Amino acid sequence: MHSFAHYHQSESGKGPETRGRILNSGWRYDLEVWFCDTFLLRGKLRELRQRTVNLARIQPGESVLDVGCGTGTLAIEVQPRVGATGRVFGIDPGTQQIARARSKSARRNLPIDFRIGLIEQLEFPDQTFDVALNTLMMHHLPDDLKRQGLSEIARVLKPGGRLVIADFKPPEERQGQSARFHAGGSSMLDLRTLVQDAGFSQVETEEMRLPRLPALLPFPAFPGAGFVRAQRSQ
Repeated sequence: MHSFAHYHQSESGKGPETRGRILNSGWRYDLEVWFCDTFLLRGKLRELRQRTVNLARIQPGESVLDVGCGTGTLAIEVQPRVGATGRVFGIDPGTQQIARARSKSARRNLPIDFRIGLIEQLEFPDQTFDVALNTLMMHHLPDDLKRQGLSEIARVLKPGGRLVIADFKPPEERQGQSARFHAGGSSMLDLRTLVQDAGFSQVETEEMRLPRLPALLPFPAFPGAGFVRAQRSQ
């Protein structure tokens, strides 16, 4: 999930109830993200997705869950890595986001299972997945929902299963033009603590490398991002 599009709290009849923020603009969301990444952020969002997948070390035959999958872009990139014997699932509370994700995967004839759902109430049995991914959506959640969501992710991961979280830097850690970037972010130190408290081990953090850009740009620069990688405790 990105913060370029408008968001709203879910309303009765328009998706599951949650206190987290919901982005729900379907194809318009994809258009906004493409424009921002192509013309403003110089491909950094695509680079972030690729790094997320690489950190997860996904293998053929594995089951992968994309939590907060939005319009399915990351899940679609993951599908070739699991191959014909693997499975990819994506959940998101935005009904239009899931409709768009299903449409995109159907056009590509990809067997990805996209479902409307919440991070704090994952409708999967215990120990279902080898890998869970979460990109650019943790900053949409209050702390108690982060804790609940991470506990749910731990529940549905197999022992030793891998988790990779990616998020923008928080506003207070940005400098120069990137301070004008309006999207929220998460402290990697705070996320690391939350992940450990949820029952994960071997927790590592990584900062995304950024190129030096001209000081005087007519638009906000990419704010930077970080990653948390961990394993579900045995």
